[in-house]
Amino acid sequence: MDWSKTKTIFIITFLILDIFLGYQFIQKKNSSQLDVILEATIEEQLEADGITYVDLPKEITKSTYVSGKSKTFTEDEVKKLTNQQVEAANETVLQAHFIQPVPLQDPKDGYRLTEFLKQNIIAGDQYTFWKYDEHLQALIYFQQYDGKTIYKNVSSMLLIYVNDQNEMVGYEQTLLVDLEKNEKKQEILPAIKALETLYKRNYLKPGDRVTKIDLGYYALVQFTASQVLTPTWHVVVNGKTDYYVNAFEGQVISDENKVLE
Repeated sequence: MDWSKTKTIFIITFLILDIFLGYQFIQKKNSSQLDVILEATIEEQLEADGITYVDLPKEITKSTYVSGKSKTFTEDEVKKLTNQQVEAANETVLQAHFIQPVPLQDPKDGYRLTEFLKQNIIAGDQYTFWKYDEHLQALIYFQQYDGKTIYKNVSSMLLIYVNDQNEMVGYEQTLLVDLEKNEKKQEILPAIKALETLYKRNYLKPGDRVTKIDLGYYALVQFTASQVLTPTWHVVVNGKTDYYVNAFEGQVISDENKVLE
């Protein structure tokens, strides 16, 4: 056996192997750097267009679907309500009038009514103030679950009506009960991806300011006894325009509960 030739073959073989491994290492490194560059590019594009935003939530990485059903308000519950004349439009919608109107300092400060809701509304501690609607002359509250808001759901809302003297005169209420999380948790899209979706679909315009972004729930199908709530990013632009982005699949949800591709 010619050991000189064998030695040369071994040297060439190991040299080729080293080159191959080095190439693989460089490819992985470049791929990793490319991922960072691509994410930074989104931020750079927003910055170039003068689009600014608040600190984005980063601690939430997984979530799950939530199921529930509409509550049927019982006579026993209604009897416990004071200063109210109550009637139900149907089994799941509660309508009430305050016998003595309740003074309200400023309808836009609906968040100050926390104690009033606890004492006068069934499950009142489950609602959070959304806004005052001047057209309806109503304070609008959305139900919360696990610290997250259930957005614009006809089955989990509280509307308190106000007269011209800034007095609360009555309300309509719906409520979801038996809310349960799906056992399987899934990865959600980061908040920056929700902004990217809005930006690429031209919902975010040059000079815009994202003033709020929170994770909550949205139900695409609402007029049913049972519902499935989907984790959803709620994005507020310029302090007045609301957008909703499916946190699992990334679609934009319109106010008409339609998914916009």
